[in-house]
Amino acid sequence: MTSHLSRRTLMTGLCGAATLPALGAAAGKAVAQQAVSLRAAYHLTPPSGWLSDPQRPAVTPAGHQLYYLHSDRNNAPGWWQRASSPDGLTFADGGTAIPLEPNFPVWTGSSVIDTENTAGFGAGAIVVLATRPSGGDRFRQEQYLYFSTDGGVSFTAYGAPVIPNPDGSDWFRDPKIHWDAHRGEWVVVIGRPQSFWFATSPDLIHWTYRSSFGYADPNIGGFECPDLFELTADDGTSHWVLGGSTQGDYTGRPDTYAYWTGSWDGATFRPDSRDPQWLDWGWDWYAGVTWPDPGSPTTRRFGLAWMNNWHYAARTVPTDVSDGYNGQMSITRELRLARQPGGWYTLLSRPHPALARRAKRTVVLPDQNVDGAKVLEFASDAYQLDLEISWSDAANVGLSVGRSADGSRHTNIGVYAGSVYVDRRPSDRADYSFGTYGQSEAPIDPTARSVRLTVLVDRQSVEVFVGAGFTVLSHQVFFRPGDNGLSLYTDGGAARFSGIVVRDFA
Repeated sequence: MTSHLSRRTLMTGLCGAATLPALGAAAGKAVAQQAVSLRAAYHLTPPSGWLSDPQRPAVTPAGHQLYYLHSDRNNAPGWWQRASSPDGLTFADGGTAIPLEPNFPVWTGSSVIDTENTAGFGAGAIVVLATRPSGGDRFRQEQYLYFSTDGGVSFTAYGAPVIPNPDGSDWFRDPKIHWDAHRGEWVVVIGRPQSFWFATSPDLIHWTYRSSFGYADPNIGGFECPDLFELTADDGTSHWVLGGSTQGDYTGRPDTYAYWTGSWDGATFRPDSRDPQWLDWGWDWYAGVTWPDPGSPTTRRFGLAWMNNWHYAARTVPTDVSDGYNGQMSITRELRLARQPGGWYTLLSRPHPALARRAKRTVVLPDQNVDGAKVLEFASDAYQLDLEISWSDAANVGLSVGRSADGSRHTNIGVYAGSVYVDRRPSDRADYSFGTYGQSEAPIDPTARSVRLTVLVDRQSVEVFVGAGFTVLSHQVFFRPGDNGLSLYTDGGAARFSGIVVRDFA
């Protein structure tokens, strides 16, 4: 038993990962040292303190009720904080929803609306299952129930765990529950070492184990924040999707959200293919959650994630100093399931459709023919950029965002040797370095001679959506104040940059 117990300090021993840095100082102590705010302009951040895993929102008449893990110190024991939104894109703080108890933190889980009162707390009650380490013992990760009768503002603890730990493993976490309308029962999926654990229930209280789905070779670590949902594809066929956050870099894969398409028969998930696909190829899209788009729940979902990575998460960052907080969520993205020419199905991502309407101004820049480098006449630290790049012989084409006035600092986004990449190393800060995790890349068609990009830049992040959204790369970037320029570049030949539209949120 430890006096200060956080879920990820427990992970390090099991995963074999390097020891995480020491806990940061209490949030806000050094805010006065830096006058310029670095707070994200259009991403969800906490009012103060530490933010990590999001919890799938409950959509109520009052809007989306999103919860996230929150603490007053970096990577310390915490609670569920509420953030409400009318559309799942722009959030306002709603205070503590499930509080911290001494030596008994609340970890990740999920909420559902019990429309038919199956649990007996009242029709329309919001019911949560969340992992807690019983007695502060890491080997007793168990699933506890909470319920709310005030629309998700506050919760009451039910009591003893409703899903006890079946074998004493210290990796039995993050229950994700949904109503299976085909069979009239609740389904939960729980993350385990290299597997998913499934159970069903008539009432959210009494659960029956059904099966497990394992994936051990290649090693992508244990599964956290698992996800199971049904979605209708663009050809009208219905498919189940099983996903979860992983440590894929063990074997050269992303540290983000791996997923399989397949079928669910009420007891067993059967994948369409052995190996997973990836919802994001960057370093910072972890603990992702998805939920139905209320406007089209069978064909579209929304998703967002914590923009961080456990290789470097538990440390002080620039916003601790400038604004007294640590952590932000990704932009909310829209997800659709699309059939590919080979007959397989994949999730396509694009920024939430309402994001463009939040722009304070829209700037259309002239097309550019570039052979070398070109600095554009635009400056902002928070915007969405859409453009197309086409080339014939160039070996490397791209753009630099967050460019300092002298050009020495910038983050590169480009295409080289059959890959699209984000390289934040030229923006790296010695005092907050990302070390060896400076660049990520994702495969694209090596014969392609054009690419369409949507780039989201905020004061401490970059997200890149490629083409129709099959590939996304999400990153923290610790831009300094004044890193707000934009330039284009090529190596080994010329390229044309066209359709350049910037939506400014600053």
